[in-house]
Amino acid sequence: MIDDPKDFVPYLPILLPDLKSVLLDPIPDCRSISAKALGSLTRSLGEATFPDLRTWLIGVLRDENGTSVERSGAAQGLTELLCAGGTGLVNEVMKDEILPLIDYPKASTREGVLWVLTFLPASLGQGFAPLIDASFPALISGLSDESESVRDVAMRAGRVTIRSHGKAHVEKILPSLEDGLTNEDHRIRSASLTLLGDLLSVLSGTRISKGDIDTQDDIRQAERAQAQIALILGPETRKRVLSGLYLRRSDTTAVVRQAAVQVWKSVVSVTPRTLREILDTLVEQIVNALASGHPDHTQVAGRCLGDIVRKLGDAVLPEIMPILKDALSRGDTHTKLGACVGLTEMIACSSKEQILKHLDILVRVVDEALCDNEDKVRKMAASCFQNLYAIVGNKVFDEIVPQLLAAMEGGADDERVRAINGITGILSIRSKELLPYLIARLVKTRPISSNQASALGSIFTVTGGSIHSFFGTIIPTLLSELSEIHGLELNDENKIREIELRKCVRSLCGFVEGTGVNALIGEIAAKCSNDKEGMRAEACWMMQTVIEERKQKGDFHEQIPIMLRDFIHRLNDDSKQVLVAANLGLTALSTHVSTEELVKHIEFIRNLIASMVSDARRRKGGVGDGEFLLPGFNMPKGLEPLLPIYQRGILYGDASIREASAAGLGELITITSAKFLAGPFIIKVTGPLLRIVGDRNPSAVKVAIIKTLGLILMKGGPALRAFVPQFQTTFLKALSDPSRQVRVEAIKALALLMPLSTRLDPLIKELVSTSLGSGSASSVDSAAGLVAIQTASLEALAIVVKHGGKQAKLPESIPSCLDVGREMLYHDDEGIRSAAAKVIGAACEHLDEDAINIVTKELIASLDSSPNHKHGNACMYHHLLVSSARKMLRNDTFDDMVHIIKKYMVEEANLIREAACVAAGAVLGAAGDDAVEKYISILQPSILKCMDPKDTIEQLKSMARGLSVGAQLNPRLFERKSTLPIIDAALKCAMTAQQRVQFAFNDFLWLALNVKDGESGLNRYCDGAMFENSKKMKSLYAKVLIRIKSVNTDELA
Repeated sequence: MIDDPKDFVPYLPILLPDLKSVLLDPIPDCRSISAKALGSLTRSLGEATFPDLRTWLIGVLRDENGTSVERSGAAQGLTELLCAGGTGLVNEVMKDEILPLIDYPKASTREGVLWVLTFLPASLGQGFAPLIDASFPALISGLSDESESVRDVAMRAGRVTIRSHGKAHVEKILPSLEDGLTNEDHRIRSASLTLLGDLLSVLSGTRISKGDIDTQDDIRQAERAQAQIALILGPETRKRVLSGLYLRRSDTTAVVRQAAVQVWKSVVSVTPRTLREILDTLVEQIVNALASGHPDHTQVAGRCLGDIVRKLGDAVLPEIMPILKDALSRGDTHTKLGACVGLTEMIACSSKEQILKHLDILVRVVDEALCDNEDKVRKMAASCFQNLYAIVGNKVFDEIVPQLLAAMEGGADDERVRAINGITGILSIRSKELLPYLIARLVKTRPISSNQASALGSIFTVTGGSIHSFFGTIIPTLLSELSEIHGLELNDENKIREIELRKCVRSLCGFVEGTGVNALIGEIAAKCSNDKEGMRAEACWMMQTVIEERKQKGDFHEQIPIMLRDFIHRLNDDSKQVLVAANLGLTALSTHVSTEELVKHIEFIRNLIASMVSDARRRKGGVGDGEFLLPGFNMPKGLEPLLPIYQRGILYGDASIREASAAGLGELITITSAKFLAGPFIIKVTGPLLRIVGDRNPSAVKVAIIKTLGLILMKGGPALRAFVPQFQTTFLKALSDPSRQVRVEAIKALALLMPLSTRLDPLIKELVSTSLGSGSASSVDSAAGLVAIQTASLEALAIVVKHGGKQAKLPESIPSCLDVGREMLYHDDEGIRSAAAKVIGAACEHLDEDAINIVTKELIASLDSSPNHKHGNACMYHHLLVSSARKMLRNDTFDDMVHIIKKYMVEEANLIREAACVAAGAVLGAAGDDAVEKYISILQPSILKCMDPKDTIEQLKSMARGLSVGAQLNPRLFERKSTLPIIDAALKCAMTAQQRVQFAFNDFLWLALNVKDGESGLNRYCDGAMFENSKKMKSLYAKVLIRIKSVNTDELA
């Protein structure tokens, strides 16, 4: 219509906007016409006339706010624009501007690129051929895009490319499709199958059926298609393509399998015949896939192989098995694994007749896999064996196991290792059938060789769930083997054997499943008390091994009481080797089990030790009440295993746990010699006790801690000198505790501290102040509490002065003690008076003769008729007479004292009379040999009067105590005939109905007759006594006195 295209130029500003608008119209025909118009204009006027058009079209392609329709129109317009510019422009723009955008992050841009590839092949024709290599991979990647619209456009573009260029450029398109068949993304595999079907359809001139292909026309069509495809692709390419297609029929994704079946049926008329034709190539691809190391590829190849066997049967088995056997013997790990997968599928898909027919070669292949050095291969081979066993039963055992056993026991090292691998592989799935036979063969053959032990260890690694049924055979045998070489000098062969046996035990302990742990420990525990030393030691070691091998699982915690019982019982063993083994076992337990768990068993541990100590004392030939030292603790680091448990209980337990831990620690120290407590260990024990004793603990806990601290002082010696200030502070604070028992234990502990204390003067000053109600006692609210603290402070002061007075350096220290004693001697409280009397007695020991007599005279001269004065004086006389100061008392002072005591013995007040009775006994014991008869004659009438059985219990007990004091001070006092009436009266009291009176006079008679040295005292008494009394005394001696082991003389002072 227009002669010169340039005549259009003035109208372009009006025309172009309308063309652009129509290009983005929803109607496809409108978009197509507009695109062709733009192409025609560009071809006629040149692209230079439209400088912004290409930029605008590409911008629409990439616009994320645009619709798919708009991107389609822009792509169509851009295609026509590029085609108008010629092939060179197309190649340049596509490679430099369009195709690089296929990896752009925005889905709209990727979709726009694929729309261009949708329109370009048809528009460009054969000119698109150079772009196929660059564009088809972009199409394939688009098939797996996360955006569905991108995937749809990629599929459309691929189909367009195949329809327009498939037949002419099959060699360029087919490789990308084949690669897509094995892609990891199932969408790409599915789309590649669809495109491959389109390509094959184009090549064969047929169509891909969407349903079942079962009519004769369909079959004939498929035969024609197959012939045409073979003609175009060539035989080798056809085999390769059909093999890849058949592999996808076994894909892991259902949609891929369905697509593969549809394409296969469209191009293959008779599947078995085609399979036989492509078998070599298909098997090669299967083997490659099996060897790929990719789990999905391996699984697909295995399924495909099983499918081939199912369809072809005997025709394919002889060809496949040599290939698999070669792969197992020569391939790498991935190849072997793949071969095992294929073998498993092949066996599963074969009939029993087929398996039996080819059993010889199958057994060789399975045996090769079972004996492989790679664990993964052996596991897969075990699945093969399981499938084979399910089909042919025990026959497979008969074919494989005897050969493996023979190689395991008598073969070369390499053969033996491979045989063990095979056996363990079978056991991992069929242990129930094979284990009895193996155990009987390996365990019951004695002695167990190193090879057999190694084999057993390997067997245990795979039979953890069933091996517990054989513990009754295995464990005694292994322990017996180890015990026979225990402690011996071994040659090289036996050293290797011992190493293998111990590895075997570790394997057993480590791999048995949790359900068998209780049985394992029970069987070992039964051997811990065996008569043989080696058996006991090895049983302890095996128990230790259980702990070490199962420390991560911790499934033996329920059996900790059994372990503790056997380890602790072995601490009293006669064998040093057993002691060491038990110690190491306890060490392993305390190392690998948390102390939070072990501290729960603290009471159980105490009871075990107490029972063991009691048995050691009371059994025939035991030590009785003498010192008993537990052998297991009296060795280097003997207490180390238990110490963390006790420390945990002391520091972090509740009240009951703290009490048990502190008391238990004291019990351990009691049965451990000082030699093995010295040094860092005793310091490690002392720290936690001192740290928590000041906390708000119940009195029972404090008592236990202070008792244990006292035991530590007894055993620790000079090593504790650095802790003296902490000890002193702790005990002083305990003197103010509300609990009497805590105060009593603190006083006892102070006595033990004195040998280590070097600065006694501050301590004396503190105690004097507290005794007077000052210092720490001043903060006490109640009068009763103040009295209790003052009493305890006086008692402590007496102990400190008695045991450590010589270390006092300041001249006023001892006099201050004497002053506080005198001041408190007549206090309203009887306990304070008694304690003050003790202080005076202790202080007088550190005075010279003149000072002692002056003090005594002053106290005697300060007589008062009040009961408090009388009781205080009586107590003071008692403690003065039992102290070493008695030897420096002058006769006149002594006489004055005796007469006052005699006078007090007939006082009406019970308290005064009881104190005087004790003092009277002290007089008899303190009197010198030249004056004792004199004082016996003076005091005996009063003493006998106070021994009237009708008198009060406390009166009688006080008299018995006084007489015991006398016997203690002068052991030969009651050998005199003049004292016979006193012993007769004591005998009468010992046979009264009052049990407390009996006990008191039994103690006195035990001392008076010197029972500990034999019957000489009894005989001497019987020689001078009346017949009736003699008879009674002999009866009492035989029934009671002989059974008394000792009398606590500390309580008599």
